[in-house]
Amino acid sequence: MHRRVALLSTVALTVAGALVPASAAQASLDPRPARWSGADSWSERRTVLQYWTSQRMLAAQPLGAPAPRRATRSGLPTQGTPWATRGASDTTTRRTPWTVRGASAATTQGTVRATFAQQAALVPNSPGLRWTDGGAVVRTTGRVFFTTADGRNSSCSGTAVTSANESVVMTAGHCVKLNGAAHRNWVFVPGFDNGRRPFGTWVATRLLTTQQWNAREDINFDIAAAVVTPLQGRTLTDVVGGQGVAFNQPRRRQMYSFGYPAAAPFDGSRLIYCSGRAFDDTVMTRDLGLGCNMTGGASGGPWFQGFDESTGLGWLNSVNSFKYDFAPDFMFGPFFGNEAMAVYQAAQRADAL
Repeated sequence: MHRRVALLSTVALTVAGALVPASAAQASLDPRPARWSGADSWSERRTVLQYWTSQRMLAAQPLGAPAPRRATRSGLPTQGTPWATRGASDTTTRRTPWTVRGASAATTQGTVRATFAQQAALVPNSPGLRWTDGGAVVRTTGRVFFTTADGRNSSCSGTAVTSANESVVMTAGHCVKLNGAAHRNWVFVPGFDNGRRPFGTWVATRLLTTQQWNAREDINFDIAAAVVTPLQGRTLTDVVGGQGVAFNQPRRRQMYSFGYPAAAPFDGSRLIYCSGRAFDDTVMTRDLGLGCNMTGGASGGPWFQGFDESTGLGWLNSVNSFKYDFAPDFMFGPFFGNEAMAVYQAAQRADAL
């Protein structure tokens, strides 16, 4: 049985089911994550805060993840498709090509969908509902806003987690860098509620992702962290609290996923959740799958193990990453292994000022 460390200032990491001090885990962190600066001066942070008016936030478009890629094998697609994205080129992404011997593409896709559905039905499942039970999750989960390299204002989701510097937000890799270019004007708005910002707007001073995502946008490592600067003299988790983080956990466990989907039929105004037993992706990746109808904008939102509905606390153990176009009712997130742990460790050691 795992102990919970959420909302505590002393952080421990869960590795292969056992709690170890953060310092004991650092020796295995290889390779080091990629990192770069965000708004790291007072004048830059002020400019970013002034940029993100309520109108710009409400008009931001949900970001689509890149397609997962892998060498073609018999019966497997060579490329998947990203989250559907309203008002952007992502919506015109070419349909998934399939290479199948002895069966039609439609038959193979139907078989895969049926397999996903069978695995998702192992326990009661929530496919995508508004979260109304309160608790810590409504403070620690929030929307992420940024400007892409091509000048588009976009949105994802993220989570405040316990950390040594009390300033770490975990999200997806494509929510900090995409198509080889880092995003700018990066902010986190915890507890976003239909345009309201009850806990303020937090500006990123440091952004980090895995080497695998940084180098080749490997969807198996679509993981990132942001370090945000204090607001009015207080750190992020001092204001909103923080969720625990777990790495190298057993697969196929009960999960709760949260996010702010902003592509139709959602509009990014409310916190949405899905729940069910995670299953292994059998198509193209080593990711975890979950029955879920959330859409673009939910990218980077948390997946929790050990989630307590009464308190809204759990262990962050993956993030919303991508969907297959032929299975829109299923979402996938990366396994949190040593690479995810390296990102988290580097982020919690970073200076937030």
